[in-house]
Amino acid sequence: LEAVQNRLATITALKYIDEDWGQMDSYSPNPPAQFPCALIDITSLNFSNIGKDNSDNPINRQLCEGTVTFIIANLKLSNTSHRAPQSQKDNVWTVWSIIEDLHKTVHGWKPIDASGALMRTNLKRIRRDDGIQEYQITYSIGFGNV
Repeated sequence: LEAVQNRLATITALKYIDEDWGQMDSYSPNPPAQFPCALIDITSLNFSNIGKDNSDNPINRQLCEGTVTFIIANLKLSNTSHRAPQSQKDNVWTVWSIIEDLHKTVHGWKPIDASGALMRTNLKRIRRDDGIQEYQITYSIGFGNV
């Protein structure tokens, strides 16, 4: 997670990058984050055994497939209706630029030598009633100690 956090630090539009410990959960109207933000978590890891190597520690060898989840959130204080001023609309659409920058930054990148590359698998909107735009983007990743 630290390698991923350092990688996201290159996205200048993000004002807050941290491990997801629930900053967007049940804190309305004042979540403990600055906007726009990126929250990172490893949401699942599935292991499979592939044998033993008595010369290594641990001796049991495994492969791992997992999911890294990113929450991208921004506080949307104005609308994007057709008649809204263009500068206002440009500011509100920023969340999509950040999502694209996230993808360009991590898709195909290997956070550590023992991992495979992060590959995007899903994007979904999280509905909220507090004016925060929240999107959850998942990437798959593989690890091995062979």
